[in-house]
Amino acid sequence: MGRRPSREDTTEGRTVSVRYRQADGQLVETDLDRLVVAEVTGGLPVRDFRWYKGRRHYSGWYYAATIGRLVAYESLLELARILLADFDPGVVEIASQPFQLTGRDGDRLRRHVPDLLLVHADGLVTVVDVKAPSRMKDPKVTAQFAWTHHVCARRGWAYETWSGGDPVMVENVRFLAGFRRPELLETKDMPTVLATAQGQSTIGGIEAVLADQMPQEAVRPLVLHLIWSGALVADLRRPLGSATTFEVVS
Repeated sequence: MGRRPSREDTTEGRTVSVRYRQADGQLVETDLDRLVVAEVTGGLPVRDFRWYKGRRHYSGWYYAATIGRLVAYESLLELARILLADFDPGVVEIASQPFQLTGRDGDRLRRHVPDLLLVHADGLVTVVDVKAPSRMKDPKVTAQFAWTHHVCARRGWAYETWSGGDPVMVENVRFLAGFRRPELLETKDMPTVLATAQGQSTIGGIEAVLADQMPQEAVRPLVLHLIWSGALVADLRRPLGSATTFEVVS
């Protein structure tokens, strides 16, 4: 059952309520201050996803290695931000379309569903809105951003608006995501590859040392998984390849 918003949960004296969907699909409404973040991250997107011919945005589901389950996305730009979150070792929970915020902004009643909610290892919560660069200066969008930022700050959450990152970095992470699942790799050779990396500084260097033991097509996926998992920290400012440099995390 939903719970009525309390007078204590206000933005400039006005009530802010939150609606989210539990794992069983049931909708719950509560106060902003009473919201249990774990119920949101363990639940379903509050908004239904629809696929149809001619849709302007590309929607789908992405398997996030960080949380071991699917995360929905409503655009390729949103998927890119999810990929970066999944790659970030400091992020421990990812929820898409996590809840609907409802509250007064002056004389206007606003209802807004943020795109993402991220929970970090240190307990920080970040709410993310993803918008195309062409819309970032739209007065309606900036007004919504300002209100959402104020609401998040009241709860002690960080708020981020994202319209894209460094193209090379994003594409490198997108490529690395193809090697994020160890159950799809020949992991029995992972210790050998990691041990070899201790004395090398490039991907090509690892492959050259192991050339007599394993073919490149066997070594490269394991190296890329080690970069994804954070065991190796690579320079992702340039396209990935044999010359990519890295450091071994001790």
